[in-house]
Amino acid sequence: MTRWPLPEPMQWALAQARAAAAAGEVPVGAVVTCGGKLIAGGHNAPREAHDPTAHAEIVAIRAAAAALGRDRLDDCELWVTLEPCAMCAGAIAHARIAKLYYGADDLKGGAVEHGARLFEHTQTMHRPEIYSGIGAEEAGSMLRDFFQERR
Repeated sequence: MTRWPLPEPMQWALAQARAAAAAGEVPVGAVVTCGGKLIAGGHNAPREAHDPTAHAEIVAIRAAAAALGRDRLDDCELWVTLEPCAMCAGAIAHARIAKLYYGADDLKGGAVEHGARLFEHTQTMHRPEIYSGIGAEEAGSMLRDFFQERR
């Protein structure tokens, strides 16, 4: 476990990931904050929602946009337990999220610092500030345990 307390938003995101695991979904959670306040959260729910786009980030971004009544979240931060995939990175860019904090690296499906590295492309209209590795140990352990149980 981490030797120092995790920032509260990452603790909230990890709680969302635990809710996903309890629902039988891959344990990924995300929250959107604005001015240090929790605006919205979500967890992976593609099976539950019968929606392949119901990744934690998408669920949280949609809920935050609805709560704030706007499509641009340029003063918001997204905290997610796993490196976003290409679809989610695209949504982050379109929402104009100011800062992205994520926990575990996703060597296979990640698209931020691995794989497609979407924000490094000149065609990408917006690039958030990126902070990785926050809560990586807890998030990675949760994912490993989840998949270990299914093997």
